[in-house]
Amino acid sequence: MREHYRAAGFDEADLAGDPFRQFTRWFEDAVGSGLFEPNAMVVSTADAQGRPSSRTVLMKSFDERGFVFYTNYGSRKGRELGENPHIALLFPWHPIARQVIVTGTARRTGRDETAAYFRTRPHGSQLGAWASSQSTVVGSREELDRSYEELADRYPPGEQVPVPPEWGGFRVVPEAVEFWQGRENRLHDRLRYVRLPEEEGGWRVERLYP
Repeated sequence: MREHYRAAGFDEADLAGDPFRQFTRWFEDAVGSGLFEPNAMVVSTADAQGRPSSRTVLMKSFDERGFVFYTNYGSRKGRELGENPHIALLFPWHPIARQVIVTGTARRTGRDETAAYFRTRPHGSQLGAWASSQSTVVGSREELDRSYEELADRYPPGEQVPVPPEWGGFRVVPEAVEFWQGRENRLHDRLRYVRLPEEEGGWRVERLYP
């Protein structure tokens, strides 16, 4: 079970001036390649004792402020981020031999931003946010389906569904962003932007051994 990477090289001269513009380039490449759900990312968190957990989540937006996803704040990741805001994101674009690894801290988005995004979700997804007490134990599938059906009766299509109070966004503010390009003989290209101290501003670029 071994793949041989033969992708073109990735050099410092190819980099954009900051990681957000570079991510935009690679994200557009991933979308253009036909990759399934290129906005899917592995989100890794840890509790106050340092015990890690990971799951796949969809990134919903990004800009120079960071990378945004939404969840139930009472979920495992929500609780862990409440105890320990340090977080890692991994975009595993294996079919094009690329990965992007983001490390930083997570902050809750404002309620106005959360509500604006919630309004764009399909009606069924809005109901699902209410029906699921994410990461808690449920007695059966039937219990979950019954909760959803009750909500569907209360909020039929066309009726506005309110935003659940314990549901919202996290914005991941990066401290480092690594761009990984698979190369032949496992001599991969790894270029990492590291945020400089606030008084200096900007980013430092490092090349890492593969």
